[in-house]
Amino acid sequence: MTQLPAYERDPYLDHLETRILRSGEGKGRPFVILEDTVFYPEGGGQPCDLGTVNGVAVLDVQKQADGIWHELASPLAEGPASLALDWARRFDHMQQHTGQHLLTAVAQDRFRWGTTAFHLGPRVCDIELDAPAISPGDLERLEEAVAAEIRARREISARWVSPEAYGQEAVRSRGLPEGHTGDIRLVEIAGVDLNTCGGTHLRHTGEIEALKLLGTESIRGGTRLFYAAGGRMRHRLGSHEARNAALRTLLGAPDEDLVPALQIRLDQLLALERRHRKLEEELAEYQAAALAARPGPLVEAHLEGKDMAFLQKLARGILAADPAKAVFLTSDQGGQGLFLLSAGEDSRLEVPVAGKAVAALLGAKGGGSGKTFQGKAPGLSARAEALACLRDQEV
Repeated sequence: MTQLPAYERDPYLDHLETRILRSGEGKGRPFVILEDTVFYPEGGGQPCDLGTVNGVAVLDVQKQADGIWHELASPLAEGPASLALDWARRFDHMQQHTGQHLLTAVAQDRFRWGTTAFHLGPRVCDIELDAPAISPGDLERLEEAVAAEIRARREISARWVSPEAYGQEAVRSRGLPEGHTGDIRLVEIAGVDLNTCGGTHLRHTGEIEALKLLGTESIRGGTRLFYAAGGRMRHRLGSHEARNAALRTLLGAPDEDLVPALQIRLDQLLALERRHRKLEEELAEYQAAALAARPGPLVEAHLEGKDMAFLQKLARGILAADPAKAVFLTSDQGGQGLFLLSAGEDSRLEVPVAGKAVAALLGAKGGGSGKTFQGKAPGLSARAEALACLRDQEV
């Protein structure tokens, strides 16, 4: 076997002096192939490492047929290369990935739930288990069992074996990559798990720090189990605590009463919304009666802050009281101008024609058919001109 890359020889190495063997451009970005590398290329559910080569940002790392491509923010020439790894990202990935190995092993050994897939996301991770459902009690027992193995500080090691030796090992694996030939890399958690894996891992389970199960969802007849480990879990807890502190201030309640206090506020808000709708309906009725009593075939009004639903309700009330009238209503809401043109059954106004003329004058987008035309405009500065246009069309 050729020499292993530095990220396999020592996953804790975060700087390396090496050489750029070849540079080029692919997928619209410059890349380099290095003599050796600390950057893990994406694979096995683990995202690639990031960092810099000679101070230039590494944007992606992928295995290609001719070597490992390090895609860069700007081109670099062949020659000496100083590599600096984004260690915080690497260690986070090591905690999440090692946590997955441990979680998979415990789920299989204690509950007979096999892992069918793994995803290391930017905020949470997940594994897919061949369990149709997992009860809250079983989730709690699984988390406690994983915590016990973390406290046990199980040693973690990696080694390469031949295909023949691989066949003699008690390996937990979802299968080798399609087309794989040659030696096989095994990662072992002493006394707990032996698995095929090319990823980077911790020295012992104690470095996972802790692992929290976050919930489940059904997927393809199985269960997707979400989790966060190590520093990611601590940061998540810190965010929750900051959010709870803000909610305590807003709601004037301790943590244990935040949900009931919020429910009370939501119930109050719902009651206010119902009351508001009732008042709006009553207002529309009174305004409709007053506007319908105005002389002339066209009724117009501007109502500040009302939405289109209110304009429609008001128009219906006016035309129900006097079907011979036409109605032109406008409103300013959210920085936009709203307009509604509607005509009763006995009105002679050709609404589609008049509506397009009004929309053109207001610079509005709108449409309609039959007896109603409505739309939105950037503003209502041309409202007087639109009203004059409508009055010119009155019959």
